[in-house]
Order: sequence, then C-alpha cells, then structure tokens
Amino acid sequence: MRSRPLDWTALTLVIIGALNWALIGFFKFDLVATLFGGMESWVSRIVYILIGISGLYCLSLYGKLHDRVDHIDRVDHRVRDDHFIQ
Repeated sequence: MRSRPLDWTALTLVIIGALNWALIGFFKFDLVATLFGGMESWVSRIVYILIGISGLYCLSLYGKLHDRVDHIDRVDHRVRDDHFIQ
C-alpha cells in the first residue's frame, strides 16, 4: 500500500499543530497566531481548521497501519515457516 500526498500533508499539519500546542503549553506562545496575524486573523483560522481536519483525517491512518502490520506479520510468518521447512 503506497502513501499518498494527502497522507503526508495531513501528517505534516498534525505535527505542526502538536508543536504549536507544545509551545502554548510550555511558553504560552501561539506560533500559528504569531505567524499569521493573531487568533482573529482569517488566515490563522484557516490554518487551525486545516490542522483540525488533518487530525480527523489521520484517524483513517490507523486502518492503514493495521493493514500494514497484518501484511508484515503474514510475510514474517511465511519467512519463518519457509526457514523451518528447509
């Protein structure tokens, strides 16, 4: 299963959001608001909305990760079984 650009974009936005929350928690500094003109700025609001939507989208990545882990487990068992047969 290949990664899509949307997956990378969403993950990047979620990481930006997480770092922003860490800055708020540690230093009471909102980087997004600082960069885009305050919390009332429409640009800041769009960034916050995109980060929130990305977080919701990333919930779907759990299913993809589960599928990948299942695939790896099946391949790993096959390799181990082939090793014991020889």
